[in-house]
Amino acid sequence: MRARKITVAVVIAIVAAVALLASSSTGARAAGRFILLLEADGPVAPVMQGYIARGITYAEENAAEAVIIRLNTPGGNLSTTEAIISNIRSTRTPVIVYVAPPGALAASAGTLITLAGHAAAMAPDTVIGAASPINLDGSDLNETSAEKAQQVTAATARGLAERRGAQAVELAVATITEARAASAAEALDAGLIDFIAGDVEALLAQLDSYRVEVFGQPVTLHTAGLPVETLALTPLEQVLQVLTDPTLVFTLLSLGTLLIIIEFNAPGGWAAGTLGFIAVALAFYGLGVLPINWLGIAFVALAVILFILEAQNPATTGILALAGGVSLVAGAVILFSRPELAAFGELALPVVIAQAAVTAGVFIFFISRGLMAVRMPPATGAEGLVGQIAEARTDLAPEGMVFVEGERWQAVCRGAHVKAGERVRVVAVEKL
Repeated sequence: MRARKITVAVVIAIVAAVALLASSSTGARAAGRFILLLEADGPVAPVMQGYIARGITYAEENAAEAVIIRLNTPGGNLSTTEAIISNIRSTRTPVIVYVAPPGALAASAGTLITLAGHAAAMAPDTVIGAASPINLDGSDLNETSAEKAQQVTAATARGLAERRGAQAVELAVATITEARAASAAEALDAGLIDFIAGDVEALLAQLDSYRVEVFGQPVTLHTAGLPVETLALTPLEQVLQVLTDPTLVFTLLSLGTLLIIIEFNAPGGWAAGTLGFIAVALAFYGLGVLPINWLGIAFVALAVILFILEAQNPATTGILALAGGVSLVAGAVILFSRPELAAFGELALPVVIAQAAVTAGVFIFFISRGLMAVRMPPATGAEGLVGQIAEARTDLAPEGMVFVEGERWQAVCRGAHVKAGERVRVVAVEKL
């Protein structure tokens, strides 16, 4: 009970610290015009949407001249993208979407976010486009679903690009219907973006005196000489952001599953089960963002079943645990087998194999200890006396008293006469 109270207190303290850090990052600032820079790097996920919404609110409350969203994304969930577009289009603070640094991309959903900005820019050697809709698992949609999704997404892109002219609309729709991608120069030539800038300073120089339209009203930007303030991610946002790494997601999934199984097989401690549940919940957050093949979950589930069966049937001597390890590796490979996953990072196969080996090894270790305990002779009770050395307290002729394991027992000596003080071995126990 005391350990549980201490743990609860620690959790409360951690939550309070995270809240304090989060609030400190969005606190009041000194008066004066400024440019707010948001760094949207990674997949389009709920954490990115929350960060952009928080930044826009902060800019409005502190009268920022403009918001620059420095974007680098392989894409992500369409509903999250729609929420980000709504955040951008519903603010009266001008928002400039800047695809940067060089080498960055605004792929898939990133294309729509770029088009949603009141102005758009790209760094040299960046790419925009390839925005064809796909399933949540990364696979292509069937013909009917693809047609519907393309029509809706293309209509969104067309509506966002209309103010940029016919050529921009054509390119924007092509990124949806033909998965077309464009370089910064191609996007500028088509009017899909407004500037090419090597860095934020160069972009601010081009934005100065540039006119954008916000809620149908022209707004002239005055960016020359203004300080740039970067809004940092909160600690919680940083944690959620890294949960899109395939290797980390699988590590959390396998570790959490192992801890939960340990809790079921050794109940009462509750710490292993709690940590396991948290790890699995975090893993499923990442699985909900990544373009995965859900068939892999079936193999992971099979591995869990095999581990549980092994724990409950030690007579199998580890065969089921080894099979579970193989199934766990197969599940990881299938789970993260979609080619679209490359933008999120590669699955480290050696790490996965090591994790599966450790998991199987843990079960084999516990099973071997269980088998040793089963095969050991009884150490307590009457059966535990067999084989012990006793001291004769009286002559055994043939009956008398012996002292063994701290107790006096009535004994019968077969085949010999034993005098008091001599040592004998217990060979059987009858009728206590």
